[in-house]
Amino acid sequence: MGPVMDQDAQYEAVSSRDARFDGEFFFAVATTGIYCRPSCPAVTPRRKNVRFFPSAAAAQGNGFRACRRCRPDAVPGSAAWNVRADVVGRAMRMIGDGVVDREGVPGLAIRLGYSTRQVQRQLTAEVGAGPVALARAQRAHTARVLLQTTELPVTEIAFAAGFASVRQFNDTIRQIYARTPSALRDEAGTRATRPGAHTTAGIPLRLAHRGAYAVKETFDLLAAEAVEHVEQVTGGPGARTYRRTLRLPHGTAVVAVDEAAPAHPPARQGWLDARIHLTDPRDLTTAVQRLRRLFDLDADPYAVDERLGADPLLAPLVARTPGLRSPGAADPDEYAVRALAGQHRAAALVETYGKRLDAPCGALTHLFPEPALLAGHPDPHLAALATALADATLRLDAGADRDEAVRILRTLPGMDEETVDAIRTRALGDPDVGAAAGEDARRPWRSYARRHLAVAAARAQ
Repeated sequence: MGPVMDQDAQYEAVSSRDARFDGEFFFAVATTGIYCRPSCPAVTPRRKNVRFFPSAAAAQGNGFRACRRCRPDAVPGSAAWNVRADVVGRAMRMIGDGVVDREGVPGLAIRLGYSTRQVQRQLTAEVGAGPVALARAQRAHTARVLLQTTELPVTEIAFAAGFASVRQFNDTIRQIYARTPSALRDEAGTRATRPGAHTTAGIPLRLAHRGAYAVKETFDLLAAEAVEHVEQVTGGPGARTYRRTLRLPHGTAVVAVDEAAPAHPPARQGWLDARIHLTDPRDLTTAVQRLRRLFDLDADPYAVDERLGADPLLAPLVARTPGLRSPGAADPDEYAVRALAGQHRAAALVETYGKRLDAPCGALTHLFPEPALLAGHPDPHLAALATALADATLRLDAGADRDEAVRILRTLPGMDEETVDAIRTRALGDPDVGAAAGEDARRPWRSYARRHLAVAAARAQ
């Protein structure tokens, strides 16, 4: 990550509509009461009227409304939260996963091992907003997506997005978007259905990313790793679709992400088209965040390619494949089991222990088995890992302490360093996994360096 930008540099980024900084900071205009992403196409405001914020929640907390043109609430998250292993980084990842909505701020604090006051103070100091405000901004974005892409009734959307009441939902939408929920829906042309009539086509989403995205290489990896009954990659080169089942806090999901890159102006950020079929709409935020981690959509390819492109060995690889991602995992516990068991055995585990979907979707028929179901497995290595995951001795969730998780992994039987590194890279989403010696110049992007070398080796075969 580069040095923190001063406000003059931020204003230069706004003046040049530099999409590299979308999600890294936000700017607001005092004379209009609107906040935007740096690449907003509107006329650049005068410097004296501009204020800068580290998060959308901070801008909202200071009374600014989201811009209708650039939709600053829809930008990729800051790559800093994936790099950082401190309490703020872990907290941001957990808030993104919906922990505050499900467990409240006390639950977040317990997971972090800090008091609620300490968590509030540290987040406010660095992000400009506390956990409640950050979760509220996320709920508002989820609500807007549901309003504009589904026919769910407004009341159902309010609770699906995580609001405690319809009144709270209405007040928040008016404050952030300066419109009523009905007005937001009218803009998109969606209409409400009767209560309980959920959309059957799935929720269509654009999963935003910044900069170049080497989508072929990501889909190649996912296709090679796919576990039967849980995952599937269909379609031909350049037009594949990745589909999988997910176990979520309130229900299950079948998700699909398309490889085909949408046409868009090169100066603007791109996205991957996705569809999410949920048994419970309350899981939308969590499902989206898990897809974002799987596809590494919050990465900063500008910073990664600049650092790795300076390495003589990697420079030609970076030039050939700009925007190469280091994929994560849609379900960290599942990935750990798969890393230890291997692909063939993982498929056998699904057939023996996996739960069948109530409504199978083509070749997707099962959920990957939960660790508790594998704790009695006859393989002692697999049983030990599953037991540690089931009783939370080992935590691999979005806010896990990576160093502590690795320490515990190394105590488990059957865990070699290659498997530990794979789990740290994918399940824990660490962008900087590599040997201690010889790779320091590649920090903090050693996981991406390894991906470049792996892709180059695959091409040479």
